[in-house]
Amino acid sequence: MKALQSLNKYFWKYRWRLGLGFLFIILTNLFAVYAPVLIGEGVSVLRNANERYFDPLRTARAEDASYNADDLVTGEDLELPASLQWISENLNLSSDATKSLDTFDQALMAIVQVGVLLALLYIGTYLLKGLFLFFTRQTIIVMSRLIEYDQKNEIYDHYQRLSMAFYKRNNTGDLMNRISEDVSKVRMYLGPAVMYTLNLVVLMVLVVTVMLMTDVELTLYALLPLPFMSISIYYVSNIMNRRSEAVQRQQSKLSTIVQESISGIRVLKAYHRQEYSETNFQKESDLYKVKALAQVKVDALFMPIIVLLVGLSTILTIYIGGQKVMAGELGMDKIFTFVFYVNLLTWPFASVGWVTSLVQKAEASQARINEFLKQRPDIENYGKRIPEIKGNIAFKNVSFVYPDSGIKALDNVSFELNAGETLAIIGRTGSGKSTIANLVARQYDPTDGEIFIDGKPLPNHNLYQVRENIGYVPQEVFLFSESIFNNIKFGVDDANTEAVEQAAKDAQVHENIIDFPKKYETVLGERGINLSGGQKQRISIARAIIKNPKILMFDDCLSAVDTETEEAILNNLKRMMNGRSSLIISHRVSSIKHADKILVMDDGKIIEQGDHKSLLDKDGVYAELYRKQLTEEAA
Repeated sequence: MKALQSLNKYFWKYRWRLGLGFLFIILTNLFAVYAPVLIGEGVSVLRNANERYFDPLRTARAEDASYNADDLVTGEDLELPASLQWISENLNLSSDATKSLDTFDQALMAIVQVGVLLALLYIGTYLLKGLFLFFTRQTIIVMSRLIEYDQKNEIYDHYQRLSMAFYKRNNTGDLMNRISEDVSKVRMYLGPAVMYTLNLVVLMVLVVTVMLMTDVELTLYALLPLPFMSISIYYVSNIMNRRSEAVQRQQSKLSTIVQESISGIRVLKAYHRQEYSETNFQKESDLYKVKALAQVKVDALFMPIIVLLVGLSTILTIYIGGQKVMAGELGMDKIFTFVFYVNLLTWPFASVGWVTSLVQKAEASQARINEFLKQRPDIENYGKRIPEIKGNIAFKNVSFVYPDSGIKALDNVSFELNAGETLAIIGRTGSGKSTIANLVARQYDPTDGEIFIDGKPLPNHNLYQVRENIGYVPQEVFLFSESIFNNIKFGVDDANTEAVEQAAKDAQVHENIIDFPKKYETVLGERGINLSGGQKQRISIARAIIKNPKILMFDDCLSAVDTETEEAILNNLKRMMNGRSSLIISHRVSSIKHADKILVMDDGKIIEQGDHKSLLDKDGVYAELYRKQLTEEAA
């Protein structure tokens, strides 16, 4: 249970609920233990009445003789249990009864009164037991739900702080499974497992104490099979743990397949690979079924073992107890009480197996959760906030190697972007353009060299303040399953309708939006599936510029729009970029020719730099690319 020790902080947080739950468990079991005592006392009353009164009546009737009313048994003579002595005065019968029939009827009425009162007391006992059981669930089970809420928030918060490299190493399905299925299995340990364990301990102490006070030998025989049940369950649970881990791993794989199939449904349909996807899912699903059934088969061993051993315990109780009754060493009422106690222990001991299974599953799940929680983000926030970020960016001998793939994306890159200027980067795919944008946003830290913002090393800045001052349009546009309005105002909580519409106009997407039936309230499908590629890019641009940031970064964000729309967007962006540091990454010369400085990159290195005119005069790679694109546009 080492992995589960990390949950102790939650037990301490909700210690008052746990303490109250434990108190309610004690009260619940006090009434549960008292109920069989009432049954035994009822049996004792009936037996005494039969032996001391009804037998003489039957004998008198058989001999056709009268019965002396003076010999009539009173309430005290019935040897009522101490708990019922206070009602004994109501059981005294009239002394003028002279006929056996009258005496019999009155005696029967007295016994009925005792039975009714015992029944009412028994019902009251179980009502109180049920009430305190309700309070138990309202404390311990509710506590488990609160901890589940806290743990999911903790995991989600940790996911938000982990670096990009983490998400490249782990698939979405596995991440989802740990925050949903694994947390649910841990909750079963926090709630039912804790509750039934405490219940077993308290009930065992109370029941065994009462049984030992009644008869030590009979108690030992009654409890003899129970340790064997615990040992059997222990070995079965070890098998259960291994199979549970296998099931959870397979479920993560299934979740990944489903998530990828839904996210990539366009590609699946375009390549007509639905049948392949279904076959792959069916294969993994069949494997999950095999593993789940193997786990179910082990689960199926629990109840037969429990029923067999509890039944054996009942048989031993009746056999040994019966011998003691015949020998006059024990009253019949005690046998009834013992049988009830043995059956009262059935579910708590049965729950040992179930609880053990829950703990094993929770341990496996918490180990998987801890695996992620122990991972520290590669990017830590050390800096303090400053009054203002101006937007001066400088790279000095920066090199970067992606930690997972080992690919060297940048090799000794140096440049400076003054506050308010526009820097453009152009080059072939894989030349390192997007890596520069990721480093400025501090999604990664450079392997070598330093990055400066306003002359201060980037790691020394407050991470969140830097990102708040960046308006970033990534190469892979991502839109949320929200309204268009909420997607545009994503970075500015208090943005009003006018600001959202102005950002959409600047991004040349306003006209498209108002053509939708619900206009800005149109809810987008997952990842904006109901929009074209160009519309998604322009909404993403609107989302960046509405922040009014100090630094604007556009990573090939105009690739899906036509030349005319691109020109209109660029004209609007020139106004937006005025006084702001802007970084434009593109494959098109037309998108970057207005920039104050242009970097031409190849294989992670800067091979040319300057403005549009000076680079054309050099007649190098940039000039060749420009002439090629002009020819393509003319064609």
